[in-house]
Amino acid sequence: MSKPNSYGDDLTANNKRTFHPLQAQDQPDEVSSKQASSAPDHVKTHDQERDFDVNEHPFELRHEVKRLNKRLDQIADTLERAEFKDILENYSSTKRRIMSNLTAGIARGLGLTLGTVVILALLAWLLSFLVQLNLPVIGDFIAELLGYIKMSQGTK
Repeated sequence: MSKPNSYGDDLTANNKRTFHPLQAQDQPDEVSSKQASSAPDHVKTHDQERDFDVNEHPFELRHEVKRLNKRLDQIADTLERAEFKDILENYSSTKRRIMSNLTAGIARGLGLTLGTVVILALLAWLLSFLVQLNLPVIGDFIAELLGYIKMSQGTK
């Protein structure tokens, strides 16, 4: 099913090359010393074919370079979106890291405190509204809770 191309490599059914320079280095030498010594300088021997020659596969190298450039652009875009440079600058300076962590801690603490106050104020307003409705069971329970709250506020 494989057929040789003009470069002497075999093509698979998907027209992908089966020649891999790194894999070729792992294969044992099949060229005899007689063949290697009798070959002229301009003819490549099996040992010389192991090296990936630019002149031998110009179109495939061009496609490989395009593919690698495209992948490099994707990596650069990903790093820009992740603000990798800013992260590196932040964590390389101890003073900047301490200031950013201190600021973040203060903001979180302040936000948590203000959020808790707002939620508790809304809950107290809702409870006082439910007491005014005079619901039989819920109203008595809430009135008792509000009495405890007022008593604790008055003692402080």
